[in-house]
Amino acid sequence: MVSFKEIEPKDLNQSTFQLIGHDWMLITAAKEDKINTMTASWGSFGIMWGKNVVSIVVRPQRFTKEFIDFSSTFSLTFFDKSYKKDLGYLGSVSGRDEDKLSKTNLTATYIDNTPSFEEAKLTIICSKLYSQELKPECFIDTSLDKQFYPEKDYHTLYIAEVKKVLIKE
Repeated sequence: MVSFKEIEPKDLNQSTFQLIGHDWMLITAAKEDKINTMTASWGSFGIMWGKNVVSIVVRPQRFTKEFIDFSSTFSLTFFDKSYKKDLGYLGSVSGRDEDKLSKTNLTATYIDNTPSFEEAKLTIICSKLYSQELKPECFIDTSLDKQFYPEKDYHTLYIAEVKKVLIKE
């Protein structure tokens, strides 16, 4: 098994803009005895309610949403560039249709009962605090609604507490 070192969230010294927006991440959750994951390039890190938090958004048609809604926790995992093809695949195929993980070079594992991946360079274990569907009437910049939601398939926003930050040793 791969060795990870736990660090304090405040000691994470990587650009979250780079990690999320350019390197991408996997959002992974469990439902009963199954796991599902999806690639994401939208989200944020910050402080809310006096806690270190992440926010993610998931569209209603994504199979992974069922898993996130079912579980109290999920993981965010980040990888080096050699896994970009796997992340692209995981973002384009639904786990409803096939065992998409079996077609990648990733090895699922569990950390504190939350699914993750051995190959990750950075793993963040998250505990859900809040969720809410985005609403069209709440857009101040209405061009965003037109641009990103032509099908009216509004994301659900999840805010989760960062419970553990693990970096590959």
